[in-house]
Amino acid sequence: MRLITWNLWWRFGDWQSRQPAILDTLKKLNPDVVCLQEVWSSENGADQAHQLAQALGMNYVRTPERWWKGHSFGNAILSKDPISSSESVQLPPIDGPGTRWALTAIVDRDELRIPIICTHLDYRFDQSQRRQEQVRALFDLVRSEHDAEGHPVILAGDFNATPNSVEIQMITGEGPTPVEGLAMTDAWPQCNDTPGWTWDKKNPYLADATWPQRRLDYVFVSWPRPAPLGNVKSAQLAGVEPINGVTASDHWAVVVDLVDSPSD
Repeated sequence: MRLITWNLWWRFGDWQSRQPAILDTLKKLNPDVVCLQEVWSSENGADQAHQLAQALGMNYVRTPERWWKGHSFGNAILSKDPISSSESVQLPPIDGPGTRWALTAIVDRDELRIPIICTHLDYRFDQSQRRQEQVRALFDLVRSEHDAEGHPVILAGDFNATPNSVEIQMITGEGPTPVEGLAMTDAWPQCNDTPGWTWDKKNPYLADATWPQRRLDYVFVSWPRPAPLGNVKSAQLAGVEPINGVTASDHWAVVVDLVDSPSD
């Protein structure tokens, strides 16, 4: 199964010229599941997640629309296979205007029930404590969907934190995890010895970024799991090459291929 996570940079920059580049990149990658952050919809009815899903022939779910200046800002999950259920959960703190969400979808792939969680954590450099609180909330969701004998939970998104941060180490088990006996495999280092920066000064939109050269976007797979089901076969970056001279987003996409059969 091929899964992509990608922050699409909302309606920032020359957003209209970026839409064809986003779609073309996704078409070439031919994913089974796509986890998107910073997707937009408009009060006039236009919806980026719907447009992408329709063009790709995929099903989709998205977080609730909360309007700001006529547009919403959220997460979406696209899937070639049916999505049997979904849930949107606000992450802490839930009392501010910039609430972050976790979007859960159950994908029915052949005879497998695959839980997918797409999220986007707070971005400020000084908000590690807040991100840690958000990771604890995410682990409540992972625990509720985790079946050590079934398909592992896939958690993907823009975590706005580097691999050596407390919040990421809480996920991978390099630090204490929020739920005893439950941790998650970070897909990138399973197949690569490069840093995998997704917030990269090679991206033309980051010419003036204050802190580039960071890996902020991840795909995690829950553990324990019935190996090899859910094991990482490959991980790569995408969206790096311009399409007709246009770079699609300020983040590179992360593309991960997972074992989706107990016998692979």
